[in-house]
Amino acid sequence: MTAIPTRTGPRDVAGLLLTPGAGAGRDHRTLVALEDALAPLPVRRVDFPYRQRGSRMPDRPTVAVPFLREQVEAFAAELGVGTDRIVVGGRSYGGRMCSMAVADGLPVAGLVLLSYPLHPPGKPENLRIAHLPDIDVPVLAVSGRTDPFGTPDELARELAALGGPWHLELVTGPHDPADAPVIAAVRTWLGSH
Repeated sequence: MTAIPTRTGPRDVAGLLLTPGAGAGRDHRTLVALEDALAPLPVRRVDFPYRQRGSRMPDRPTVAVPFLREQVEAFAAELGVGTDRIVVGGRSYGGRMCSMAVADGLPVAGLVLLSYPLHPPGKPENLRIAHLPDIDVPVLAVSGRTDPFGTPDELARELAALGGPWHLELVTGPHDPADAPVIAAVRTWLGSH
């Protein structure tokens, strides 16, 4: 199972806001590589408040979601567009927080989930999916075939709850796969090349 039901991506995208996983910052190699590969599309990489404070404990959604809304609104304003022309997403925790912001009503063009942490490793019963049906924008999920945070079958089954068009791209590797296939998947989905 490598691709599921649609490749429908966002339309009229003005920019991409990217967020890192819990153990990394905005300069994570995949986020930097995506920014370089997607040029001239404006890309903004942001650190969450806990990272800005120098803490290692990730922010709870009650902090991360309002922060993301502010960041997306500021980015859209700088580009002179509405937030509905911005795609948001990120790696692992960052993608999860972006998905929660979209489910909470943040109007965006689409959502990119890189290595979505469906559940903690070894705890498939602790699913992080309650908000997925509230997401109605196009979604791209890119995941390593051996990611301990969610198997390909688990991801396909749970992403089916999304309220809008979605595509799951499986690549070789674990939770932090090589950049080239991730970049290729995002570029294809965005229709940028």
